[in-house]
Amino acid sequence: MSALPEHPVVVVTGASSGIGRASALAFAAQGATLVLAARGGSALRAAAAECRAAGARHVEPVVTDVSDRDAVDGLVDGARRRWGRVDVCVHAAAVMAYGRVDEVPPEVFDRVVTTNLLGTANVARACLAQFRRQRSGTLVVVGSLLGRVTTPRMGAYVTSKWGVRGLARILSQEVRDLGDVHVCIVEPAGTDTPIYRQAANYTGRYGRPPVPVDSPERVARSVLRAARHPRRHSRLLGPTSPFIVAGFTLLPGVYDALVGPLVAVGALARERVAPHDGTVFAPRPEGDATHGLWGRHWLRAVAAAGAAGAAGAGAALVRRR
Repeated sequence: MSALPEHPVVVVTGASSGIGRASALAFAAQGATLVLAARGGSALRAAAAECRAAGARHVEPVVTDVSDRDAVDGLVDGARRRWGRVDVCVHAAAVMAYGRVDEVPPEVFDRVVTTNLLGTANVARACLAQFRRQRSGTLVVVGSLLGRVTTPRMGAYVTSKWGVRGLARILSQEVRDLGDVHVCIVEPAGTDTPIYRQAANYTGRYGRPPVPVDSPERVARSVLRAARHPRRHSRLLGPTSPFIVAGFTLLPGVYDALVGPLVAVGALARERVAPHDGTVFAPRPEGDATHGLWGRHWLRAVAAAGAAGAAGAGAALVRRR
């Protein structure tokens, strides 16, 4: 692994499910020593077993809630004491809630922001303190396309991810005095993970990833590339993501008119669900896995082609003006 030791020591948060679990497996296949963190012990142990089978040199699961600052400090310090260093930290822990801002219970909204944003700050403080001591290391934060655009019925998650993106940018500026310390953010769009079914929900319908749906393995490969080549601060994933960001930035009125109906059609499943708080306050290990229910959607190519066509039409209209 270029720019990393042959057997790097890698801490992964959110390692029991989704992108975190896929990232742990990607590093395991490279022979890394892994310290895996998540709230659910049984799912975390299952992920650790998978990583051992995939080729990890050593694997240590540590039950950790990233919103607990002392627990995060203990996680990183424990990795340092056992292995002598920490080369990479992948921060993928996150929770989600669906519902209008006025219908999501305030305590659920606050907990989503606390876990996603303040949890990122806790992980960053612990890792960067260690990286500064050893004068090397890379923090890879898993953000989201929703850290660059907004969407109704996901206010808590979007608020947190906008904060995460700003925080990651600040952190990357603050480590510029350390040539071998880096902070990167990987920003996927819709991904086939369990988070949509495990999210708190007050809309009456289960959430789902909008098309095109990427695999968690593809996002994990981008995480791995960020660790190997950390000079590039931000990696926005998904074939349609640049066009969505452009529409949000350049045509805000059009974007705002379309995003509500598109969310109702593309980001909420038909299956009904009673209001519940999902995994916001406690894990549900029985629902943890690398993949969700959606896989590689057949509309991927159609969506990509449609977005490209719309972008081309918009560019042509601008030129005529």
